Amino acid sequence: MTEPSRSIRDTVQVRRAALTATLGLAAASWVVALREMHGMDMGVATTLGSFAFFVAVWVSMTAAMMLPGAAPAVLRRTDASTRMRTVPVFLGSYLVVWTLVGVAVYALYRPHGYSAAGAVAIAAGIYELTPLKQHFRRRCRESVRSGFAFGLYCVGSSIGLMLILVAVGVMSIAWMSVIAALILAQKLLPPKAALDVALALAIIGFGILIIIAPSSVPGLTPPM
Repeated sequence: MTEPSRSIRDTVQVRRAALTATLGLAAASWVVALREMHGMDMGVATTLGSFAFFVAVWVSMTAAMMLPGAAPAVLRRTDASTRMRTVPVFLGSYLVVWTLVGVAVYALYRPHGYSAAGAVAIAAGIYELTPLKQHFRRRCRESVRSGFAFGLYCVGSSIGLMLILVAVGVMSIAWMSVIAALILAQKLLPPKAALDVALALAIIGFGILIIIAPSSVPGLTPPM
């Protein structure tokens, strides 16, 4: 076998292993998150529990939600370096950024009312329309040197959507799934003004609905 052929084969094998590891970790994180979050959802009245418990849940939640969308960046990383050991470092530093976000959420979060949840959703919808959001979204889709930098860009891109989750039900499996789908779509699909504006307006409308008719929004009211 010639040297170029061996190099191509090695690259393909590393890419395949990196993708399998990334998606496998995401799948395992979904299992952990679903198990730990079961029965915890109380809508806007959700409490976070102890610091250690919440951080553990938050890490599994964000790994489940974010790693599928990070797979293209992981593959680009293997193109720059065919060493498989760079993948855990990249993913680990990426998740460190989201863990720090979770620490901030724990410090700032309080059980709240419908008006606060609606205001957060409206603010998130407005953020979707800003040049800053578009900048972070673009950078989150590009090659970066480290998982930490990639994490910072992706936090900037997805923070509005994640704050909606925190506002309407931070332990809600249903809302986690909806937000995860939106984040994945934004990471994998190219920006299109019509779709992006429609989503932003839908989020703003959702926030207004929370304020004026909270009982019509599933999961906001604590289960009886």
